[in-house]
Amino acid sequence: MKSNLFRRGLLAVISAALTAVASADVVETKNGTRLVGKIVRIEGGMVAIDTEFAGTLAIKQSEVTSIVTDAPVSVRLTSGTRVDGKVAAGANGALQIAGTDGSGTISTNVGNIASSWAAGGKDPQIAALERTWGYEAAVDITGKSGNRDQLGTAASVRATLRTALDTLQFYTAYDRQVTDGLKSADQFRAGVDYQNNFKGRTSWYVRDEGGFDRVKDVELYNVAAAGFGYDVIKQPKQILTTRAGLSFRYEGYKNPRTTDVKSAGLDFGLAHELTLTNSKLVNRLSIVPSFDDFANYRLTHESFFEMPLTIPSWKLRAGVSNDYNSTPGFGVEKMDTTYFTRLVLSWR
Repeated sequence: MKSNLFRRGLLAVISAALTAVASADVVETKNGTRLVGKIVRIEGGMVAIDTEFAGTLAIKQSEVTSIVTDAPVSVRLTSGTRVDGKVAAGANGALQIAGTDGSGTISTNVGNIASSWAAGGKDPQIAALERTWGYEAAVDITGKSGNRDQLGTAASVRATLRTALDTLQFYTAYDRQVTDGLKSADQFRAGVDYQNNFKGRTSWYVRDEGGFDRVKDVELYNVAAAGFGYDVIKQPKQILTTRAGLSFRYEGYKNPRTTDVKSAGLDFGLAHELTLTNSKLVNRLSIVPSFDDFANYRLTHESFFEMPLTIPSWKLRAGVSNDYNSTPGFGVEKMDTTYFTRLVLSWR
């Protein structure tokens, strides 16, 4: 009796294991590798499959010879045709997609699949064109007492509307530092930046930023610029964009001994973003020289490293920023450098 029960239990376990394998998705490659798991997506020439033994793997689509799914998926072919159904292996390396809506069976191959996603989900091509707002708010507070009394506060807000074709950003920031009762920083800025990726890696942009810096004696400044950009690096986890254009720069000083700046000029920019496994590295640089005097220019720079906290929407950001004015106000230093550690909240 015990022997029969053991055999039945063993057969049940084996049957369950075979059923689990049989019901899994399968990806086969040119070198004979057979991966069993759940196909997450096919996009951008890559096939992503979630496996039990190695997590999610990404395989070049050009190296895949066969795909089999255990449940219906949504498939868009390079011709634009969309089919919802199970994918099965056919003869001579062909794939058979049996439509769930009674549309029949389509025969194709792996190379003709432009994209695939979970059945009932949204087409990634359509999702990429949808405008989605993203927001972030950052704050840091520093203090010191003893030999010197110091209190510093900084806050910033950024709203970004991004699609695959363009990006619109609104941002504002305020920084105030008081040391031994005297202001060592009192700066406000707000701006808007629009970039349109009209042709591959090439884009055009317009931007405008204004504000004040009372410690540097700047009552009001404004930089308006427009030009073209080029993505030197454009990858899913890294992008490097350069910009060049024309600008108009205004700086009004409180001290009458300092000459106000009112001049057209050039506009150069660089933006780099590298996404790591659980963190991000960002670098931004802007240089605005004046036509009236190319030796009169303003340079702003920011670099920071960002890592998520226990709650993904909260992040810790540590970095440095520089503000350099080659022709500053009377009695003001050319360079201001700020080191910061900020708490950032992101949401949509």
